[in-house]
Amino acid sequence: MSAGTTVIIAILAAVVCVALVVLVATRRRVATPTERAVYTALHTASLATRSLRTGLSADSATESLPHLRSLTAGEGAALYDAGVGRLSHDPPGEEIWDAEMLAHADAAAAQATGNGRRVLITDPSGAESPVRALIAQPLVAGDTGVGVLVVATTRRPGPGMLGAIAEVARYASSQIELADLDASRARLDRAEVLALRAQISPHFIYNALNTIASFVRTDPDRARELILEFADFTRYSFRAAGEYTLLADELRNIDRYLTLERARFGPALEVRLHVAPEVLNVVVPFLALQPLVENAVRHGLAANGGGTITVVAADEGADCVITVEDDGVGMDPELLRTGAIDALEPGGDAASEPESRRTGGAHVGLTNVDHRLRAAFGNDYGLVVETAVGAGTKVGMRVPKFRAGIHV
Repeated sequence: MSAGTTVIIAILAAVVCVALVVLVATRRRVATPTERAVYTALHTASLATRSLRTGLSADSATESLPHLRSLTAGEGAALYDAGVGRLSHDPPGEEIWDAEMLAHADAAAAQATGNGRRVLITDPSGAESPVRALIAQPLVAGDTGVGVLVVATTRRPGPGMLGAIAEVARYASSQIELADLDASRARLDRAEVLALRAQISPHFIYNALNTIASFVRTDPDRARELILEFADFTRYSFRAAGEYTLLADELRNIDRYLTLERARFGPALEVRLHVAPEVLNVVVPFLALQPLVENAVRHGLAANGGGTITVVAADEGADCVITVEDDGVGMDPELLRTGAIDALEPGGDAASEPESRRTGGAHVGLTNVDHRLRAAFGNDYGLVVETAVGAGTKVGMRVPKFRAGIHV
C-alpha cells in the first residue's frame, strides 16, 4: 500500500470519527423519547408562528394549518375567521374533507362562535365516513372571539386530545393577538407621523411664502432657489414612506427648513452643524428632528429676533447622540417638571403667542417624538431637555446605531 493511499485512508477514518462524535453528541442533547417529543412540538409550534404572526387570513391559515393539525394529532383541521368564514382546511383532498364533512365543520364552527364554547360532534356523517368526531374550539384573544379551529379525528377523542386541542387553540389565539397588536402599533406609528405632519406650523408656511414673495422683484434668482427648497421640504415632509428614515435624509430636510428661516431672519439667525460622517446612515423615526429645530427657531429665537442654533450628531460607541441647542429665551425648568415636555411644544409663531401658550402648550410635537423614540428603542432613548430662563434650551436624543427590526 502506497504512502498516499495510507494518508487518504487515515483522513477518511478521521472524518468518520468526527461524524460519529457529532451524531452521538446530538443524540445526547435530545436523547429520550420525551425530549424528542418536546423538541418536535416546539419546532412545529415555531413553524405555525411564522404565519400566524402576520394575522389570521386565508394565506396564514393555509400555511399554519398543517403544523396546527400535527400539534393536535388530528387527521384534519380547518380555520375560520371571526365571521365564521372558512379560511382554509388541511389536508386539501376529500379523504377527510369531502363536501358533507366541510358542511358539518361549518355548522360546528358557527355553533362554537355563537356560544363561545367548544363543540364536539361525534360520527357527523355516520359509519360510512372515517371521521369519528369533529371538535370546534373557539379562538379567543382577550375577551374577543377571533376565529375557530375545527379538528377532525378518525378516533374517539379522549380528555388528552381535547386538552391538546384547547391548548393549541389558545396558542394560536395568542399569536393572532400579537399580530393584531403589531398592526395596531403600526397604525399608531402612522397616526403619529400624520400628527407631526399636521404639526408643521402654518405660520412657518405663511412666513416662508411671504419671504419668497419679498425676493420675487428684488432678487428673482434667490426667490427661485427658495421655491425649490420649499418644494423639496414639503415633498419630504409629506412623503408616503414608512415611519423611519436615515439621519442623512432628516438632516438634509432640516437644512432646507433652516435655509428658508435664514432667508427670513437674515444674518440674525446663525446655524452651526456638526455631524460625524459615520452616523449619517443611522435609522431614526421619520420627522424626529423637525419639531426640535422648529421649536428652537420659534420659541428660542423668534421672540429675540434671532440667535444661534447648533445641531450636533455625534458617534458614541453603539449609539448616536443628536442635540439641538439654541441660545434663545429658555424657560423655567420647573415647568418641565410640572408640565412635562409639553411645555416646549411648537404652536404658532412664538413672537405672537401669549406667555401661557408659549410655556404650557398642549401640542404634540415633542411628546410625539419622545413617545416614538421610546416605543422603537426602549425607555433609555427618550428626549432629554436642558433649559433655564435666559440660558437657551438644549434638546437631545440618543438612538442606537443598529436595532434589529428597525429599518427604512
